[in-house]
Amino acid sequence: MKDAGSKLLCTLLAVALSGAFASDAWAQRQTERSRQKAAAEKQRAGIQQQLAAIKRDINQTENAKEDAADTLAESEAAISDANRALRDLAEEQDATATRLQSLANQQAQLAQTIGAQQQQLARLLREHYVAGNEDRIKLLLSGDNPNRISRDLQLMAYVSQAQARLLDSVRSNLAQVEVNRDKVENAQQELEEIAQEQLDQKAMLEKEKARRAALLGTLSSKLADQRKQVDRLKGDEERMSGLVDRLARLIREQAEAERKRQVAAAAAAAAKAKAKAEADEKARLLAQARAKAAADRRAERERERERIARQNANAKPGVKPEPLPAPLPAPVKEAPVVAEQPRPVPTRPEPAPAPEVALGPAAPSGSFASLKGRMSSPINGSVVARFGTRRGDGPNWKGTFFKAPEGTEVRAVAPGRVVHADWMRGFGNLIIIDHGGEYLSIYGYNQALLKRPGDSVRAGEAVASAGNTGGNEESGLYFELRRNGKAFDPAGWVRF
Repeated sequence: MKDAGSKLLCTLLAVALSGAFASDAWAQRQTERSRQKAAAEKQRAGIQQQLAAIKRDINQTENAKEDAADTLAESEAAISDANRALRDLAEEQDATATRLQSLANQQAQLAQTIGAQQQQLARLLREHYVAGNEDRIKLLLSGDNPNRISRDLQLMAYVSQAQARLLDSVRSNLAQVEVNRDKVENAQQELEEIAQEQLDQKAMLEKEKARRAALLGTLSSKLADQRKQVDRLKGDEERMSGLVDRLARLIREQAEAERKRQVAAAAAAAAKAKAKAEADEKARLLAQARAKAAADRRAERERERERIARQNANAKPGVKPEPLPAPLPAPVKEAPVVAEQPRPVPTRPEPAPAPEVALGPAAPSGSFASLKGRMSSPINGSVVARFGTRRGDGPNWKGTFFKAPEGTEVRAVAPGRVVHADWMRGFGNLIIIDHGGEYLSIYGYNQALLKRPGDSVRAGEAVASAGNTGGNEESGLYFELRRNGKAFDPAGWVRF
């Protein structure tokens, strides 16, 4: 017991000293946040590659006239990225701070528990030292009542077991302290990373805002002239239609690939189940045949015994009786026969591989239509242009324009997944959400896009912030609803 106490004290001393070296070790480790972030960026790379190909295709097929808004593209996209990064970092910071507080509470509880256990162990060690190590021997040699000796020895065994459990609990709690300390160090380092990234993103944001302001100052008259050109407005509409058509095709390809994957998985599961059923039936028939053969052998042996018994009974005196055959042993229950599983042979061509972009699950078909007339407005702003009204001397509006201050939150009107989030000529920072059933909602002119392609969104969730990107004159939001690629009036669907 003294040795165990010495080991415990050494363990406690080691734990106390280990804190001095923990920070140096953590300085050389990669945080969990960094690993997760790298994995997420790698996953998004495929999505961005596919959507970039769509964008290049659209730009190559249209009339490549110079547009003054194109000069703003890089700066406005950078502003959007910086704003989204700052929002993500703020959410990460809150979550990490909450986790750090929870870890601190756990650490305090562990310290309190270990302190109480240390005091209890100290009392046990002191009492054990005072009592000495010969308690059991003295008890056995005392000459007392054997029943009482047995009872006392049992009680002492219980005490020893309780002491062992206490030591195990202390060791476990000390190990948990180390784990908790590692997590605290990780969370603190993550907070430092986030703070540094916030500083970098804020500096980048200010730089890009200044750059955009300077560009707007030199391009203002040219932008005003281009906004009045009917052919450019028509070109914007064609560009949007081209983008929607390509996205719709991509969505259908993914849905078809997913359907084929599910059919192939169902077919494979059915083939496996059929093969198992056939193997089980084959094993059952084989076991049945073996049981019947054994029963036939036993019946044949019994008939032979009866024949010899009758023959011996009728034998003349002095004739040596014929020995009876030994009875067969009772049947032993055999292990089930497992037939060899046949390899599945494909009966149809392999399904087409899924597209490179895994956009994530869309909302169930029909869910968007069920929300007709009950969807909330995508932004708190005033409607200044409605679907179908004349757009100056150009074509009619295909959507609705809301006037709102720069930075106003833009919300998804229904649940779905983001299939496009990028800058586009004529619409600035543009985000498109697929709601299933060939329904899309479109949000343009945004200052910042807060979601990435492939992200799932809830109804009412912030997906962007309003702005005047793409050369738009007023700050606000351009909003469209489309089905099967065709724009329709959102007035009967969304409450403005």
